[in-house]
Amino acid sequence: MAVVTRPKNRLPELADRIVATYTQVGKIHHLGHSSLPSREAIVAAIELLKEILYPGYGHRQNLNLRNVGFYVGDLLDRVYDILTEQISRALRHNGHASLDCDELEALAEQKTLAFLETIPELRSVLEDDAQAAYDGDPAARSIDEIVFCYPGFEAVTIYRLAHELYRLDVPLIPRIMTEYAHSRTGVDIHPGAKIGRSFFIDHATGVVIGETTEIGDNVKIYQGVTLGALSFPKDERGKLVRGHKRHPTIENDVVIYANATILGGDTVIGHHSVIGSNVWLIESVAPYTVVTMEKPRLRFKSKTGSPKADLGGAPLEWHI
Repeated sequence: MAVVTRPKNRLPELADRIVATYTQVGKIHHLGHSSLPSREAIVAAIELLKEILYPGYGHRQNLNLRNVGFYVGDLLDRVYDILTEQISRALRHNGHASLDCDELEALAEQKTLAFLETIPELRSVLEDDAQAAYDGDPAARSIDEIVFCYPGFEAVTIYRLAHELYRLDVPLIPRIMTEYAHSRTGVDIHPGAKIGRSFFIDHATGVVIGETTEIGDNVKIYQGVTLGALSFPKDERGKLVRGHKRHPTIENDVVIYANATILGGDTVIGHHSVIGSNVWLIESVAPYTVVTMEKPRLRFKSKTGSPKADLGGAPLEWHI
């Protein structure tokens, strides 16, 4: 009887070949080093922080002003422990390996506490964001609906948390947080972006806001908007030059409609301007300017093949 070799029997040899690539392709593994931050732990911290920011909306119901203090105290204790460990790991990975364990933990504790101390002010800012969403969307029935249901508001919440850690020079973790928000909401906001109060992203999906973007107060943007870089300058060795302003500045009270693209670090959209749908901008716009694409025309053709008259299209700015 012939011996049948099961395909699974080849797996040990395949494993040896894969492991051999770890020395040949050595830039995309993290072997023999200290532990990296845990995505799962950071996501857990985000969910606890959301409970602190928005008590009574999440896992614990029936909270009131008499018992909420005990609940928040417990949440803070748990978040403190998680973030201290994860920030310590991130710091060690990012150039603080010379510190001993006690020094590293002390630094992580300082940054964790400094971050948690921003929560009272963050709640004030986020309430303005929620109010802006309610005021800017006639389909919204309440602030509760904004907090419960709106992916744009969730993305902004996580961005604002990540931005505070970014300002404290915490490596890795802010980006993990905003990429988690990106995967959940379709909104990609770099934690380094600077965004003012009363910010609203309507419909959310497909929005991209780059690292050096600056956005003022009372700005509203729709789905598919990109605030990106026009180009990536390189040094004499052909390497990307990092750390300079690459993304646009959006001043106060601006509305940017769906699928507009605004590029470049020198591009400034003046206050109280309106940028229409599908606009592509690489130059600055003065305050109180309305920018739209030329009105398109629709051409209809019957099934018999006879052409019909062209009809002017509707304006490109629109609401849902």
